[in-house]
Amino acid sequence: MSEAFVNPLARNGPSVINSARAIKTWARKLLSLPDDAVVSVSELACHVPGCPPKETVILVMHDAETVQASIHKPMKDATEDDVAHAFSAASNPD
Repeated sequence: MSEAFVNPLARNGPSVINSARAIKTWARKLLSLPDDAVVSVSELACHVPGCPPKETVILVMHDAETVQASIHKPMKDATEDDVAHAFSAASNPD
């Protein structure tokens, strides 16, 4: 066997991991975060009426502050522009 085994029943495949890494990189760059800042990316089911079935939630934790931003699409579909828009909306909730 020369190929690595890929579990077809695994919840998180390589594309989800790569998407999460890209989103974290974009958030770090956009917010000019230091290395000790924690960036967490999760894909959640959205139960709000009119919301797409999945949303991507980004949490940035640094010092005593936590900032949350949401993208109303699955992680694999999120773009760098989506991340920028989500943090812009999070800092200007009006």
